[in-house]
Amino acid sequence: QVQLLESGGGLVQAGGSLRLSCAASGRSFSNYDMGWFRQAPGKGREFVAAINWSGGSTYYRDSVKGRFTISRDNAKNMVYLLMNSLKPEDTAVYYCNTAVPRSPGSSWYIPLYNYWGQGTQVTVSS
Repeated sequence: QVQLLESGGGLVQAGGSLRLSCAASGRSFSNYDMGWFRQAPGKGREFVAAINWSGGSTYYRDSVKGRFTISRDNAKNMVYLLMNSLKPEDTAVYYCNTAVPRSPGSSWYIPLYNYWGQGTQVTVSS
């Protein structure tokens, strides 16, 4: 059974930092691109960042470029999201998942499989 367990969220002031972790179990994800997605209250789930299977390529939505860094450790089946210079608009529940480009060559990713962990809440106060 595939499980994705996100952690590392919390309450932080604007300008602060958090590091999210995603532990995958039930199968190896080393051959999959992985992504972080988020869902703010009253909004749909949206793409935040993605990393290819080897970790050699990363992709971000424009609003987090230069502030967020996605990374992975395939030996540990882990994916991370380092978030710096956090803003109130980053407040959301953050999820990790396998991911694929929305279209060939696109830097915008969508979830590959429709299974989700419980997510981790990130709240940024102004």
